[in-house]
Amino acid sequence: MVTAVLCVIVVCYVVARVALGYPDPPREYRRLWRGEVALISSAAEAMYPAGGPIPSSGLDADLPGYLERLMAASQLQTRILLHLLFFLVEHGTLLFPTPGRGGLRRFTSQSVEGRVAALDGWAESALFVRRVVFTSLRAVLTMGYFAHPPVLRRLGLAPLAIEAPICEADLLYPLIGERPESIGLTAADVTAPSAGIPLPQDGPLDPRFAESRP
Repeated sequence: MVTAVLCVIVVCYVVARVALGYPDPPREYRRLWRGEVALISSAAEAMYPAGGPIPSSGLDADLPGYLERLMAASQLQTRILLHLLFFLVEHGTLLFPTPGRGGLRRFTSQSVEGRVAALDGWAESALFVRRVVFTSLRAVLTMGYFAHPPVLRRLGLAPLAIEAPICEADLLYPLIGERPESIGLTAADVTAPSAGIPLPQDGPLDPRFAESRP
């Protein structure tokens, strides 16, 4: 009887910890569930806080949106590994609690200071496996952060606008991920080759990375 009661308590705790108490995400996600969206946002806030050398914070960079797109473009094995990565970071405080009161709470329930301490624990651990987990999380979040146009503009790495000529090969090969019937070009669309003049460093940016103005 006592064993059954303990099992019920454990199951209720696991369900509550893993599935309950997460806020509704600001929009619909098909590849990430709400706990993962909260985890990515919480880790982004801890890794890339507002007021740093780069004005854009991790939350400004919409890292959950980037991870959603990365998941959609990844193979099943990669998606499974990413899900496991998020789960480990979120619930790793059960094995490696953060200092102070409430150290066993899940990552997203920690204060910003607690989350920073948790990430430092992963990064500086004597266990190689823990350091690999932190490196993996940092890698995917950093890719998303540095894909944010304001960050690239701040670093001077935003791509310049390029007027690419249309050559014969463009009539044969579609864009990556598109079907051949999407080409929509004919021989009449072929233009002269590029003059080979280097782009000026202060030239206009690619429209996708240019600063939007009202």
